[in-house]
Amino acid sequence: MNQRLNKLIDWMKEEDIDAAFITSPDNVFYLTGFRSEPHERLLGLAVFQEAEPFLICPGMETLDAKNAGWEYEILGYSDTDDTWGLVEKSIKRRVDKIRKWAVEKEHLNLERYEELANRFTGANFVRAESVLNELRMIKDDKEISLLKKACELADFAVQVGMNEIAAGKTELDLIATIEYEVKKKGVSGMSFDTMVLTGANAALPHGTPGLTKIQKGDLVLFDLGVIFEGYCSDITRTIAYGDISDKQAHIYQTVLQAEEVALNAVKPGVKASELDLTARQIIQDAGYGDYFPHRLGHGLGISVHEYPSMTATNELEIKPGMVFTIEPGIYVPEVAGVRIEDDVYLSENGVETLTKFPKSLQIV
Repeated sequence: MNQRLNKLIDWMKEEDIDAAFITSPDNVFYLTGFRSEPHERLLGLAVFQEAEPFLICPGMETLDAKNAGWEYEILGYSDTDDTWGLVEKSIKRRVDKIRKWAVEKEHLNLERYEELANRFTGANFVRAESVLNELRMIKDDKEISLLKKACELADFAVQVGMNEIAAGKTELDLIATIEYEVKKKGVSGMSFDTMVLTGANAALPHGTPGLTKIQKGDLVLFDLGVIFEGYCSDITRTIAYGDISDKQAHIYQTVLQAEEVALNAVKPGVKASELDLTARQIIQDAGYGDYFPHRLGHGLGISVHEYPSMTATNELEIKPGMVFTIEPGIYVPEVAGVRIEDDVYLSENGVETLTKFPKSLQIV
């Protein structure tokens, strides 16, 4: 059995948990190596203290699961099968009575919870997220290698976007070119919907790209990431098109200073809250505190937003093996929107910034 499953089982034994039923595609992938996006169909991994685990997935994907290296039972089902009946039989062949389940409470919907609760009456349900978040937070060497490649491709994507900046091109024009070029590099998908925002739109932290045309004097914000062999990157750069105002330039330099000061503060034992507050203080001192409305960053890995959340209230201490983003921003309506984001790896040897695209103000 793989090391990740063994660690989950060790936790189950410590907590006296009879069975875990894992349903989120990201955690199933983490524990099995099998990536599936089943949409409305059921995907699940059942894990027990002593009995062998099994995977349930749509029957059309059983060969994919085998090819991914899953060595135990694969319960494939058709669209006309009694799926939960199959799950119940397979579980009851392994354990007589389930007193306590571990499930992902953030993912398991009410209908599926009721299926488990009604078929295994009297059982209690506890959160599996606590152990899975801790396991996924510390990356192994293979994960770091994949994340580095994903970040390399993200750097390439920003360069493609910057090269496309020109008067009259729309936000969606740039996105189309970026995604076309990265797919030619073998990227299967983006970490999230690629964001290109220009001019006043860049002051919307999570704006929606559209047909707005780029004009001279605009700041153009790129927020994007790619998925490489199951691992995500996430980078933001803000590029100037032609001359920008002194105020826009000051906002840019403030964000850059905040990001670099936070990066320099990363070390084992420093709290996530300290990193957020360090960057936030720079922005507040420059008079833009009200215009930095989000957290400093988030964990990164199989999911583009992973544990932990890098907020001013998170007292978690940073540990070697963690990968997370640092992404301060200032968003002043009708003036400028600037965000600079890097993916950061803390190793035993120090801090490495995995995203390498230049951060000094780039002017096209």
